[in-house]
Amino acid sequence: MATLAPDIVLTPAAAARVAAIAARQNKPAILRLSVEGGGCSGFQYRFGFADAPEASDLVAETDGVRLVVDDISLDLVRGAQVDYVESLGGASFKVENPNAASGCGCGTSFSV
Repeated sequence: MATLAPDIVLTPAAAARVAAIAARQNKPAILRLSVEGGGCSGFQYRFGFADAPEASDLVAETDGVRLVVDDISLDLVRGAQVDYVESLGGASFKVENPNAASGCGCGTSFSV
């Protein structure tokens, strides 16, 4: 069974964007964050929609939208905040990760 994760946060801006995308795609408002090896800094963030949390997922909920993270990825993003930002360069989900020692310019990969 999924457990609530107070040590990762989904901002209201990110929750609103997930809800809007999920509604357009007729999917549940569940965003999955995972960490994979690769990218220019060693690890990279992966986002996708989930139909339901897995049994071992940790769940953070904001405004009825859930962010799910597997227990292995959580070790690398514990204490992080997932936000949605819009700028002149474009719009994207952004992870503010206190565990990252460095990151790349695009913000999708990091090292610990």
